[in-house]
Amino acid sequence: MRQIRISDETMKRSGATKELALTFKEKLELAKLLDGLGVDIIEIEGIEKSKADALRIKSIASIVKNCTLAVPVAIDGSDVQSVWDALAEAHNARLQVQVAASPARMEYVHKMKAPALLDAVENTVRECAKLTQNVEFIAEDATRTDGEFLSEVITKAIDSGASTITICDDAGTMLPTEFSDFIGELFETIPKLKDVTLGISCSNELYMVNSTAFAGIVKGVGEVKATSFPLDVISLPKIAKIIADKGEAYNATCSVKMTSLGRTIAHIERICSKSAPKPSLFPAAASADDNSGIILDMHDTKESIAECVAKLGYDLSDEDIELVYEAFQRIASKKQSIDGRELDAIVASAALQVPPTYKIERYTINSGNCIKATAYVQISIRGEMIEKTCMGDGPIDAAFAAIDEIVGKSYELDDWQMQSVTEGQEAMGEAVIKLMSDGKIYSGRGISTDIIGSSIRAYINALNKVVYEEENE
Repeated sequence: MRQIRISDETMKRSGATKELALTFKEKLELAKLLDGLGVDIIEIEGIEKSKADALRIKSIASIVKNCTLAVPVAIDGSDVQSVWDALAEAHNARLQVQVAASPARMEYVHKMKAPALLDAVENTVRECAKLTQNVEFIAEDATRTDGEFLSEVITKAIDSGASTITICDDAGTMLPTEFSDFIGELFETIPKLKDVTLGISCSNELYMVNSTAFAGIVKGVGEVKATSFPLDVISLPKIAKIIADKGEAYNATCSVKMTSLGRTIAHIERICSKSAPKPSLFPAAASADDNSGIILDMHDTKESIAECVAKLGYDLSDEDIELVYEAFQRIASKKQSIDGRELDAIVASAALQVPPTYKIERYTINSGNCIKATAYVQISIRGEMIEKTCMGDGPIDAAFAAIDEIVGKSYELDDWQMQSVTEGQEAMGEAVIKLMSDGKIYSGRGISTDIIGSSIRAYINALNKVVYEEENE
């Protein structure tokens, strides 16, 4: 069977779209999820601001244990060494050389004519090949590029050391049959393509992108760029499902773990969603109404919780299991039982989090229709207990004011949402808080059986992300 490599470019594309702005911590979370999912390559942004971007690449490289980490370099090759140095801790590393190949975009983006661009491709790919055999050449807007020039630049990249050639249909206007013919013509006109891996990237202008991608696979494509969050390109969960269902008939398979795909994609959606939750890209292994037979109570052991977490499709470290168990005990002490949906929400809020600078210890709220709301909050800051009492326009406002007093800084509340995870008198609620700090949005989640408790925990969760990113810049 041909192994089709799946390359996730969600993080790389997030830097170029206003629809998705991921924080440093969210990128780390996303990288861990994709690494556990079984994708072959994770693509991230390159270096623009040398210090901060190099740290971001190093941090992601240190936690990715299975996937290849791919990072683009400048077309003039000026940052090849610095990108490679940042990838030093990567399990596997790939350098990407990408160019706008169509005439109009070539001059607009690179300020170069065709001969100069050919020289730049040759020199930069050769510099990358001195450091690694895993070099990818990406021809953007390839389907609108002159065929003769496209053949020339691809041949030049292969001769200079590129082991993967990716052609992009950025216009997204080809039907599956047209794209299949296009791929077939490339193999005929560029014989050297048979000696490397041919990759594809397609836009979803005609809403047929996944069918188009599979048509390319049938024709000989060996690598597909996709996103795990919807960004108008090939969908990772959808193309993985197509390969799983139809790949055997065309001698094709991929390494994505289908048993945990639904849960992982749902988790990624929670990380990436900006405001309202978006529809799931892939039917989960268990639907929202199917709890996979999970019913737990406060007497269940940590081992049984870990077993149920694995049943939901999560692969957590011992440290994260401990955090999930602590959160489970806190919730279970107030409820008769916890089902699969509630356990899933506990995992989402407790696992894969940053090291907690702030930890809520206790709080007391006084509120009523004839008194001003007052909140007493006690927080542990690296072991030191600090407590404050504040008044506010309602119990949640008072609690947030007390937290700000303890932290010593007030943050702009960009958004606050509350939703019920389950129904009934013992319903567990999930709060989502978004704080603004230095122009960036930091989201936090908290769960509890009461609105105030979940809101406080979400606020603390967001604050921990702010501090973590500030300390690691």
